[in-house]
Amino acid sequence: MERLKKIICEYFKKNFNSKISSVVMDSRRIEKNSLFFAINNGNRYVQEALEKGASLVICDNSEIEDDRVIKVKDSLLTMQELAIRYREELGLKIVAITGSEGKTTTKDLIYSVLKERYKCYKTQGNYNNQIGLPYSILQLKESDEIAVLEMGMSSLGEIDRLADISKPNYVVITNIGDSHLEYLIDRDNVFKAKTEVLKYVKKENRILYGDDIYLKNIEGKKVGFEKQNEYVITELKEYYEGSDFKLNDESYSVSLNGIHNIINSSFAIVIAKMLGMDKEEIEKGLRNTEITGMRFEKIEKNGNIYINDAYNASPVSMKMALKTFNNLPVIKKKIVVLGDMLEMGEKEIEYHKEILKEVNSYDFDIIFVVGERMKKALEELKDSRIRYSEKEEIRSYLALKKDLIILLKGSRGMRLEEIMEKGEEC
Repeated sequence: MERLKKIICEYFKKNFNSKISSVVMDSRRIEKNSLFFAINNGNRYVQEALEKGASLVICDNSEIEDDRVIKVKDSLLTMQELAIRYREELGLKIVAITGSEGKTTTKDLIYSVLKERYKCYKTQGNYNNQIGLPYSILQLKESDEIAVLEMGMSSLGEIDRLADISKPNYVVITNIGDSHLEYLIDRDNVFKAKTEVLKYVKKENRILYGDDIYLKNIEGKKVGFEKQNEYVITELKEYYEGSDFKLNDESYSVSLNGIHNIINSSFAIVIAKMLGMDKEEIEKGLRNTEITGMRFEKIEKNGNIYINDAYNASPVSMKMALKTFNNLPVIKKKIVVLGDMLEMGEKEIEYHKEILKEVNSYDFDIIFVVGERMKKALEELKDSRIRYSEKEEIRSYLALKKDLIILLKGSRGMRLEEIMEKGEEC
């Protein structure tokens, strides 16, 4: 990481002789020659970092005196500023992914396709915020040609800052939904927040979901089912192992289920075509996609199949999950477990009632709900077909059954994956 070391020397106007082999924020991952950013509580681990062999430590609240310790006013701001300079020094292409739903899966798909030709990096885990994105940039290698970076936010101004740091060459906006309403109040503000990235990207390099009422009038390349889109999706076919579809009359297959994942796959195809990739490369990338866990993840356990879609939830993603689960062609009893949707704001109970009405419109064999918001919504609806239960009760019930397929869908804070019996697969 010679270029990064050069940037650090220039930034602090000081020569550092130590080698930098990795950049970390977690003291548990420090190894010899690591650059350790002490963010927030990380300041408590400066001495530990030195003892583990860190070559440099950047901190903003430590009394430790050592030539390897660089004390700054704000560790996070310093990391962001170094990330800006490193991104400029590398000069690679950056694809930014934002939107209310589908960011991580779209990131995974785009990365999987692009790496068939290019040396690529993608955001790891959920490192998509003010801390995670600059940290991700500092992970880049000098040999990387493209970085696929996810951009998350919870309030206005955050996407603008992330785009200012990363200076993306391309952007995909998946949709505008009812996420983070506790902070953003309504979809109009979600739209304003998500589209803060647009001013950083040329119009011809924007890829948007053209069927979205908020995005359809923004200049860029539109993807969707409606005929006015530049890229039109047709002839959807689903089976247990995945889906087939056509994009502008070209046939593709992806090992994922659901209309939303066909849309996400189409974003990947469009980006790949814009970057000069051929159909054979694209098809191979789609076939070999490895999706981040808890995104409609199929787990076979003790004679049952669990569909773990419990990473996050909003009204839009709930409805998509229910529709996809309903359409899944399997001859098994279908059990649904829905948990609370968090950060839904003042109308949270109304949103939960809407989802309960939706789930009741399908012919599922059993419907369980978990969480105080679901409980209150169910009490107001007085629907006897839907059962409120605790996670442990559901887990015990399912442990005694065989040959079921079970959907787990709820916000991350509900930890619905705990309903699966404890074991390696969990």
